[in-house]
Amino acid sequence: MKQVLIKDGGVIVDEVPAPEAGPKNILVQVEYSCISAGTEMAGVALSGMPLYRRALKQPENVKRVLDMMRDQGVKRTIDRVRGKLAAGSPTGYSAAGRVIAVGAEVEGFDVGDRVACAGAGIANHAEVIDVPVNLAVHIPEGLNTSVASTVTLGSIALQGVRRANPTLGETVVVVGLGILGQITAQLLQANGCRVIGVDLAADRVALAQKNGMQHGLDPQAEDYVAQVLRLTDGFGADAAIVTAATPSDEVISQAFQSCRRKGRVVLVGDVGLHLKRPDIYAKELDFLVSTSYGPGRYDPSYEEGGQDYPLPYVRWTENRNMQAYLELLAAGTINIDAMIGVSYPLEKAGEAYAGLASPDRKDLIVLLEYPPRGERESRKVVLRTAPAAKQGGIRVGLAGAGGFAQGMHLPNMVKLRKQYALQAVMSRTGANAKAVATQYEAAYATTDYEALLADEAIDLVMITTRHDLHGTMVLKALRAGKNVFVEKPLALTEAELAEIEQFYRGLPADGAPLLMTGFNRRFSPAMSAAKQALAGRTTPLIANYRMNAGFIPPDHWVQTAEGGGRNLGEACHIYDTFRALVGAPVSAVSAAAAQPKGKQWKRNDNFVVNLTYADGSLCTLTYTAFGAREHAKERMDVFADGKVIELDDYKAVRVAGTKKGSWSAASSQKGQFEELVELAEALKGARPWPISLEEQLETSRVALKVEQQIRASGGGETTTD
Repeated sequence: MKQVLIKDGGVIVDEVPAPEAGPKNILVQVEYSCISAGTEMAGVALSGMPLYRRALKQPENVKRVLDMMRDQGVKRTIDRVRGKLAAGSPTGYSAAGRVIAVGAEVEGFDVGDRVACAGAGIANHAEVIDVPVNLAVHIPEGLNTSVASTVTLGSIALQGVRRANPTLGETVVVVGLGILGQITAQLLQANGCRVIGVDLAADRVALAQKNGMQHGLDPQAEDYVAQVLRLTDGFGADAAIVTAATPSDEVISQAFQSCRRKGRVVLVGDVGLHLKRPDIYAKELDFLVSTSYGPGRYDPSYEEGGQDYPLPYVRWTENRNMQAYLELLAAGTINIDAMIGVSYPLEKAGEAYAGLASPDRKDLIVLLEYPPRGERESRKVVLRTAPAAKQGGIRVGLAGAGGFAQGMHLPNMVKLRKQYALQAVMSRTGANAKAVATQYEAAYATTDYEALLADEAIDLVMITTRHDLHGTMVLKALRAGKNVFVEKPLALTEAELAEIEQFYRGLPADGAPLLMTGFNRRFSPAMSAAKQALAGRTTPLIANYRMNAGFIPPDHWVQTAEGGGRNLGEACHIYDTFRALVGAPVSAVSAAAAQPKGKQWKRNDNFVVNLTYADGSLCTLTYTAFGAREHAKERMDVFADGKVIELDDYKAVRVAGTKKGSWSAASSQKGQFEELVELAEALKGARPWPISLEEQLETSRVALKVEQQIRASGGGETTTD
């Protein structure tokens, strides 16, 4: 399918794999999408800036990059950022079309329904989009799909009006008469308000007055604050809604000045916010911010999970705002026909954006139009007909092309190009799959996992998706006869582990596909040094491991059913590290969680685990989110045979009691590169599996036992018998 991407200050239309409907989503064949002149044009301009200027514009991203550099190294981070920028970014957030498929858990939508859709990264300018149910609404009978494609803009304006809470007869100033301001003015009129519009462009003022606005003011031609006072008998407006976009602080200051004592100012647009206390204080004004389409916005459980807010308690969610806006359009209460300019075919998206960038443009709304297509869009895009070069190595099908795969595994495979060749990239998002496949020279990109399993050229399926998919995807790949590398965790349930175990039962060792879970720390140089220092030990060992994990909000995906929580999703690394260090199976598990009063903490955020091993060794993990992020994340002390081994954040190993085993490096090295080296040797038959099946299953089951105990009151103890 074709999709619009922003890249290097311009717009391109690229062929990418079509998406598949998620279980709680609908698949929509787009007929029209609406270009946001403000948000999207700003994105185009930003994409053409040098990196240092982008950093100045987006300081919040600089911190993320610095954190990534600290964790993954400078070069790897820079390569990842440059690769992402070179790939281009999907754009668009308002579209309408027909449903062509529904997810297994979807209710209320059927194939053939006409729908309007919202959401950045969801309602993209693309021929087919995968839309969560709470970001889609039915289009009323009689309303054109083209007009319905403005649903996001209308919902934003409607939420701004709701935040102002206008009542019949009030006077409201609307600052900025672009598309949001035009719709806002009409909504206020429908609510029985007198509207005073403010804009520099005379044609926009005239258009708003043609649609019923009572007064229009030009802030350059006159002192509009004084005029508002004159029009309100000297009291000032009851409220002001700012829908303008400008870095100037004067806009918000004048909005405050135009209001009466105890008035309200609502910010919908993007303006300078160096507030002046005298503007607000003397009149005790209320300053409110309107967040996009309404309640539910930026809440993953609502937008992605399909969890609605009960109507009696949250009357107007973003979904209900979307539906209300369309109903107002259908009834003729809101009329935007005069605001819609030329509709461009998708192939001419570049011309559409160029027109919006022109200083002489008049159109407030520009639409992209999509031709009807009889056949289903392909979920696979071939980049070259020849398979990935074998070079005596292993052809890889990557399932899940997220940040970790791009920042870690793919660069490592490039370093190991004699051992690995990337055959295919599969991702839920077609544009991402295409971008990563292009950057790393794969043969094709796809959104279809089955395509990887059916590809005879693929020797190894590498699974780096979100955690809840691991168990099912591993089983499918194994049953297809593929060798599998899966990032931790192996699975999130005992049932999935039992199925994996059952799969291998009775298979000949030399004919079974290899399975490796990404427990990389056991392969790190630091662990190799520690094991060297402990070689030939005669006593059990005692190990104390401290993971200063840092706080993650409860609604982060790692904390949800997708991630399984921090014990199953991350602490499993340490259970495997202990197993590799001790070299004996676990005989007992004891765990307890701290119980802070704050609701921001989950039980698996802060806990202590004690493991007993068959050789008498004792290992303790202290996992906490209470600590300071700037402190080292991981440290371990090991005691055995008159020796003390200190492992410092995988940057250094210090040993007391022997001259063997000390090691240091400039940056943290956690074994991701070394694990791929070991995996390649095993796949070539040069050595056994890097981690035995028994150890992978044991570590996964230890994590499940810990999870049971830290979720239970007071913890407990579980033997492994």
